[in-house]
Amino acid sequence: MTDTNETSYTPPKVWEWNKESGGRFAAINRPIAGATHEQELPVGEHPLQLHSLATPNGVKVTVMLEELLEAGHSGAEYDAYLIRINEGDQFGSGFVAINPNSKIPALVDGSTDPPTRVFESGAILLYLAEKFGAFLPSDHTARTEALSWLFWQMGSAPYLGGGFGHFYAYAPEKIEYAIDRFAMETKRQLDVLDRHLADSEYMAGSEYSIADMAIWPWYGGLARGLLYDSAEFLQVHTYEHVNRWADQVNQRPAVKRGVMVNRAWGKPEGQLHERHDASDFELRTQDKLEPEESSEEE
Repeated sequence: MTDTNETSYTPPKVWEWNKESGGRFAAINRPIAGATHEQELPVGEHPLQLHSLATPNGVKVTVMLEELLEAGHSGAEYDAYLIRINEGDQFGSGFVAINPNSKIPALVDGSTDPPTRVFESGAILLYLAEKFGAFLPSDHTARTEALSWLFWQMGSAPYLGGGFGHFYAYAPEKIEYAIDRFAMETKRQLDVLDRHLADSEYMAGSEYSIADMAIWPWYGGLARGLLYDSAEFLQVHTYEHVNRWADQVNQRPAVKRGVMVNRAWGKPEGQLHERHDASDFELRTQDKLEPEESSEEE
């Protein structure tokens, strides 16, 4: 049991930012918004410009874009540029101009006049679904169901990532109360999904939609043991229907490509730091580039 005497804390009357806070990400956490430095964003040749990182929130959008291309929407061709959040790229002036909240992902649609900025992953999914008329059911009931689950994810995932993930994996000290609190909520959310998916092939019924794309990177990743090294702790294998759905989504070719884009960790063959063309998946992954980069350094 935790010694409550060691962790007791009485908040002051006025909070002051006088020390780094946030464990692994302490160096980039701060209580103010805005840019910290001048940094222009690169611009590619396609109308859709994505600036992101392959965290679960970033994967939502790269999966959507790859699904659109897989479905034949050529206008969804895009350039994807890497934003290294651990190095503070999200606080560069160019990025802040397209997302004042300094969070990935952020999208610019240059096909409109003036160009349209879109930030928040759920907003980007909805924007693209409406722009291309895809992956959002046209039936009123199914569309409403898809949007309900989309917004469920947007409201629920902070308890998983910022709550459970932070205190279980990233916080500088293990706090029993915090881990118990957010583990309980994470398991409750998994149970919500498991009960729903027992009677539904996808989140909005028989039709794969942006609701699945939003939920899968977080809860599918959790079910597949990819988040926070927490599979055993949370006993994720017991959520039978979540696992069935997660495996089903994982088999989609566009999903397999989408998870590679803006990925900067893991096996080199699974990392595509930037994406500008479909051929990049064959020619520009890190296993292909690293020998080239090493020779350039020499």
